Amino acid sequence: MSRSLPPYFDHDTNFSTPLENMYWNAVYYPNWRIYRDQPPVSLNFDVISHVFYAFAWVKPDGTVYLSDEWADAQIPVPGVGDVPEAKGCLNSFALLKKKYTKLRVVLSVGGGGKGSEPFAAVARNPASRERFAQTALGLVQQFGIDGIDIDWEHPSDARQGEDYVALLATLRAHLPAPQYTLSTALPAGQWALQHINLAHASHYLDMVNLMAYDFSGPWVKKCGHHAQLFTPHVPHSAEAAISCHSAVSYMVRQGVQPQKIVLGVPAYGRSFTGSKGVGHSYSGHAGEEGTFEYRDLPRPGSKEHVDEQVGAAYCVGGDGGFVTYDTPQTVRLKAKYVRQNGLGGLFYWTGTGDASAHSQKDRSLVYNGFLGLFPQ
Repeated sequence: MSRSLPPYFDHDTNFSTPLENMYWNAVYYPNWRIYRDQPPVSLNFDVISHVFYAFAWVKPDGTVYLSDEWADAQIPVPGVGDVPEAKGCLNSFALLKKKYTKLRVVLSVGGGGKGSEPFAAVARNPASRERFAQTALGLVQQFGIDGIDIDWEHPSDARQGEDYVALLATLRAHLPAPQYTLSTALPAGQWALQHINLAHASHYLDMVNLMAYDFSGPWVKKCGHHAQLFTPHVPHSAEAAISCHSAVSYMVRQGVQPQKIVLGVPAYGRSFTGSKGVGHSYSGHAGEEGTFEYRDLPRPGSKEHVDEQVGAAYCVGGDGGFVTYDTPQTVRLKAKYVRQNGLGGLFYWTGTGDASAHSQKDRSLVYNGFLGLFPQ
């Protein structure tokens, strides 16, 4: 499918706040992807409003720093067309911003594991919160980008929840809207969200990136869909009751403005081997740490299926067993949900895990998400 698109960049729009009938279609770009021959120019910026650059890290004293200076600021990065070569991926994005003048590039701080470990201590101390904000702003200004994304995974008690909001307040004071974008990534489970006053947090935020995936994985006893749009009528477990809709509904009930919620889409699938499917036990996992990139799905020799009732897709067979993931069809269902419920848009972890939005548009999640957000 190919058609003439209304690119974001034809609109005289500031992306700190979505306008009526204007939705965000955002991607995360992990800096290590430059080592897999996926430079910034590999993305299709005609259908992308924001890039969240992952990840910067934080020192125990609150200093925000680049996690890989070679990838971020030094490695030769290829250009394309009128976008020249650059030193480092952040500088490449800065050059791309000159061509795509409405593109917002936001530096994401944290991430899973090591990336989030210092947050609790840093957020508790006013001096380290201040240093965090000052050094984060310094990096934003150094590279000519547009803001900061907080990916603290995740405040684990009420005190940490209060400190998280205090950190956002300090950041907002240093990165005022609409000049700068301030966003956060949050999980979908109430077990994590319950520690945060979401109404207070969202007051300081332009975007709340809802990580609406990983509902199922190696930690569950029976496999299920890992990014289902709706909860099944009879979920087989407590984990299987979590859905995009349940998470969005919870956030809205807690006082988050719908137009700030950006619904996350996984560009990867989770594998369960030796299983008959949803609600059944399994014997193991295939792929890299139990996952396959979306660009490598469906698996050879497997058959792809879509469950429109819950808004989920999967393939069965081949070397992956039962693999749960999103497809263009389910992403369009999610885009329709965004429009019907007045949400801010969609984001994808990661834009680089997607099928090529240049050469495989029919299969690309990011491209089909755009078409779903802006139907003609």
